[in-house]
Amino acid sequence: MSRGFFQPVSGMDLPRFAGVPTFMRLPVMGLGHDRIKEVNVGLIGVPWDSGTTNRPGPRHGPRQLRDASTMIRAQNGATGVRPFDLINCADLGDVGPNPADIHDSMDRITAFYDDVRAQGITPLTAGGDHLTSLPILRSLAKDSPLGMVHFDSHTDLYHSYFGGTMFTHGTPFRRAVEEGLLDPKRVVQIGIRGSTYDNEDTDFAKSVGIRVIRIEEFFRRGLEDVMVEAREIVGDQPTYVSYDIDFVDPTFAPGTGTPEVGGPNSFQALEVLRKLDGLNIIGADMVEVSPPFDSSGGTAFLGVSIMFELLCVMATHLNPR
Repeated sequence: MSRGFFQPVSGMDLPRFAGVPTFMRLPVMGLGHDRIKEVNVGLIGVPWDSGTTNRPGPRHGPRQLRDASTMIRAQNGATGVRPFDLINCADLGDVGPNPADIHDSMDRITAFYDDVRAQGITPLTAGGDHLTSLPILRSLAKDSPLGMVHFDSHTDLYHSYFGGTMFTHGTPFRRAVEEGLLDPKRVVQIGIRGSTYDNEDTDFAKSVGIRVIRIEEFFRRGLEDVMVEAREIVGDQPTYVSYDIDFVDPTFAPGTGTPEVGGPNSFQALEVLRKLDGLNIIGADMVEVSPPFDSSGGTAFLGVSIMFELLCVMATHLNPR
């Protein structure tokens, strides 16, 4: 079957500054489109940041990410993977949130991803703040708990904020473990750093078996060795990948609400994903790009480059070379 319909528009045919921006210049289609069942990976925006507790802005992330993604070409220069030749991809649009109601928004997100799953589509998401991951996991993990590779400078494992607020961008994976969406013994968190109020989050991680790899260990051992361990932890069972842009040092990604210094550079930000090749990835997200803090768009371009690396490893899993 020809993949012509699903090929991104080439910059050789239409300048990349022209046309309506979609994720990676792919066709955009709703879930009722007559060719929706041909889609293997759907790129989805979740423009929502109601879980943010300090500096807002990720609700504007998907729009800037789409615009930046017109710079993505057809082939991965490092790995040689041509994802759009391996699988059919499409921009499935945005989940429309309710910015005045966290729980209604989460219900809307879960329902949208239920429909995506029903079509047999693997989702690749652009957030949004990190609470976005929880309603997605509520859909993808309906059948059984998932493993997770989590790149971040924060664990997002806190119990609550402000004396009992249970749903913020600092709590999604605590809720996901409590709700049975994640198998904590198949969860690895990489890049954790920065000052803290206490050890509540890491104590919880130890109590349930989540592997936390702080940035000091990441640099001491080296990227290759750390990623070997990460692969061993999640194994060959269904795995979710969650990537917070603040995993990257703010020198390279200033456009985020909770930056932490002392992180990986932009090359390492991409290289960790190449080490996921072959894993059974059933969904992934890239979150916390906040355009108000980087109007240049550099953070967003790194964000969509991360999404492209994720797409490449997802494509080779769905259609092994």
